[in-house]
Amino acid sequence: MTVASGPYAGRTSEIWDRLHHVTDPELDESVTELGFVTSVEVDAIDHVHIQFRLPTYWCAANFAFMMADDMRAAVSALPWVRGASVVLGEHMYADKINCGISQGLSFQETFGSEATADLSEVRRTFLLKAFQRRQEALLSQLMARGYTAEQLVTMILADVQALVVEKEGQDLVGRYLERREIVGPCSPDAPAFLSAEGRRLPAEGLEVYVRGLRRVGVNAEFNGALCRGLLSARFDMTTPLPERPKVNPS
Repeated sequence: MTVASGPYAGRTSEIWDRLHHVTDPELDESVTELGFVTSVEVDAIDHVHIQFRLPTYWCAANFAFMMADDMRAAVSALPWVRGASVVLGEHMYADKINCGISQGLSFQETFGSEATADLSEVRRTFLLKAFQRRQEALLSQLMARGYTAEQLVTMILADVQALVVEKEGQDLVGRYLERREIVGPCSPDAPAFLSAEGRRLPAEGLEVYVRGLRRVGVNAEFNGALCRGLLSARFDMTTPLPERPKVNPS
């Protein structure tokens, strides 16, 4: 990991903050928390240079491409960024993915006839899984706090946004709201909790529904643990990384 100092430290910190919200689509975890991002630099003309790695040489090309493209889009949205380079290392398709990302090509344009899957469909499938995982976490906590099934299914989004909860609960609410739009409109008076098909949840059988969602979370947690293990076996993860620069409040 490269850490900037001096006048670029604040901007480098902004880039890390943006990257923190980019997730591995299969795991629904931040690429920075997973240890995938190894270097962030901002040069003198406000071009951003990002390097990242994956747990194996053969990680799925479509997931690798999505993460690279999402990183590029996330940092390019900052108004001062004049260009962004995202480079994947030590992967069987690194050259092809890096070339496609640098030229702003789609996955299909990058891989041509090798691209057998519609990346937008793959992305939606995993966004729905992330939505279900986050919904289960939030509903489980609200049930533990004493909310009844009738109260939960009649909540609107404004109610969820107004919940008074501790830090962990705030994180759950924030993460759920980030993915809520995948299943329906997000006006303040819209139902807070919908199914993956966009239907309002019934009170009857809500606990069974939530228990069913836990399977999605268990699968993701297993895959996450596997990826961390493979990453540790492949790269030196024991050497402490330098501290990241902090955002200058001024």
